Amino acid sequence: MIAKAISETRRILRLTRKPKSSEFNESSKICAAGILLTGFVGFIIFLIFRVLFD
Repeated sequence: MIAKAISETRRILRLTRKPKSSEFNESSKICAAGILLTGFVGFIIFLIFRVLFD
């Protein structure tokens, strides 16, 4: 079981490659947008609860 997991991990690592600069920048922008959107939604929910229950 452990040997199978190790061999699968090695196979995956052989298939991976370093992302190009443009791919990395695009992924970073998408992640940042997701983090900002999540924070904005949380802040809006906070304000709604603050207005309703204060």
